Amino acid sequence: MKSWVRYKALQGTTRFGVIEGDTIVEYQGHMFDQATPTGMVHALTEVTLLSPCVPSKIVALWNNFHALSAKLGKAIPTHPLFLIKPSTSLAGPGDPIRRPLSYTGKIAYEGELGIVIGKRCSNVSVADASDYIFGYTCVNDVTAGELLNQDSNFAQWCRAKGYDTFGCIGPAIATTLDWTTLHVVTTMDGVERQNYPLADMVFSPAEQVSRISQDMTLLPGDVIACGTSLGIGSIKEGARVDVTIAGIGTLSNTLANDLNRETPCP
Repeated sequence: MKSWVRYKALQGTTRFGVIEGDTIVEYQGHMFDQATPTGMVHALTEVTLLSPCVPSKIVALWNNFHALSAKLGKAIPTHPLFLIKPSTSLAGPGDPIRRPLSYTGKIAYEGELGIVIGKRCSNVSVADASDYIFGYTCVNDVTAGELLNQDSNFAQWCRAKGYDTFGCIGPAIATTLDWTTLHVVTTMDGVERQNYPLADMVFSPAEQVSRISQDMTLLPGDVIACGTSLGIGSIKEGARVDVTIAGIGTLSNTLANDLNRETPCP
């Protein structure tokens, strides 16, 4: 199994490579197509990890776990229910989650498994879907919860989940992962909030890729967030949320509690 990362080196340039122990073996070319090692090796302590991919879109599922579906009293869907988080929502490991200037309500964490697409994907079968999965990563699908039903005429899923920094992804992409044996563990300031089995998914990763590819073309680097289960909660200002999946690592992001945010252009 390889764990791919993107990172900023000491020189400030963005590069990518494979984690080996406490180092990163640098590669060149394209992560998803015939990448080759450059011969350079960097210590993990000397680089800044970035989001491991730059998706054109994040496809985020809802109601994809039996346990949460039962708690909410919702019927099991017959097709993946999803929304789109824009590319501008992307945040990497260690990046702060920024409260929108226009929003003062609760902000929620949702720890999830993310599927990373490795090649252009359209109308693929379930049997062939694994050929299009490059690997898996951790996702925190951050949500401005009080916006969802602010307008009774239309649920605001994309707005509530599409703000800048609300699509946290990382720290790495694991190319081989037996997801059926793993749990998503989410903690806030070290206190466990979520610990649920990925085997409880309604639609497997292969089924998600197949069915969603029939609705839209998926591109290399796109991420499908597999949905979350029990334990969703609000993030306190200044609190750190860690999403951990064995074999991938821990994605850590903190809800900023300062006012150091860009203001709108006049």
